[in-house]
Amino acid sequence: MIQPEQVFLLVTPVDMRWSIERLSLLVQQTLGRSPCDGTAYGFTNRTYSRLKLLIWDGNGVWLCQRRLHSGRFHWPTLGEATFTMPREQWHWLVNGVDWQRLCATPPSHWQV
Repeated sequence: MIQPEQVFLLVTPVDMRWSIERLSLLVQQTLGRSPCDGTAYGFTNRTYSRLKLLIWDGNGVWLCQRRLHSGRFHWPTLGEATFTMPREQWHWLVNGVDWQRLCATPPSHWQV
């Protein structure tokens, strides 16, 4: 399993038929970044049931895909072009866990 240190999620869904070349071009045009900079880039489809990861490992670019058989990936809401997440949140995301709830801080008016 690829263990990226940091993942940039492109928030807007993409066509899952796109290959390494098309997704690399999207990273360059949208973010102005090189897909070969060591950072991983994540993409999803409109139904949030599929996820692709584009990552450079030093020798070449990997394109990995994951599909959930039930449920959907918990993707950041639209508003920003990208969302950056650390490794721990990435593991939650690819396993279909609602990482947004796990990393949320409780409201300050809550008392224990």
